[in-house]
Amino acid sequence: MKLFTLPLLLGAPQGADGAPASGMEQLISFAPFILIIAIFYFLIIRPQNKKQKETQKMLSELKKGDKVVTIGGIHGSIASVKDNSVLIKVDDNVKIEISRSAVASITSAAKEEKPEAQIEEKKPDTGETSS
Repeated sequence: MKLFTLPLLLGAPQGADGAPASGMEQLISFAPFILIIAIFYFLIIRPQNKKQKETQKMLSELKKGDKVVTIGGIHGSIASVKDNSVLIKVDDNVKIEISRSAVASITSAAKEEKPEAQIEEKKPDTGETSS
């Protein structure tokens, strides 16, 4: 009786004639696994790490006056910043203290907002005079 599991346990792939496979044949047999690992890295792991770094940078740059949205959907502006928390002004006389990690995004900063230029509407001159 021939034992079929012995080559699997030894980890030595056999060629067609029973001889051990060459290095190139072993590399080709592992190519699909290497390709799958590369696809996972470039499509899943790398973008996730990039997004995590951007989020950490955004959280470290929080400052007073920034308008933020929390992960719970609360909109407000930052009244003060502490080490691990942020005090958000939601409405007049309403302030909420939340964890820094609960800030989802910065919508805009109060200093960057500029009043819109007032455009005066001019009536088109038709050449007619009113009496």
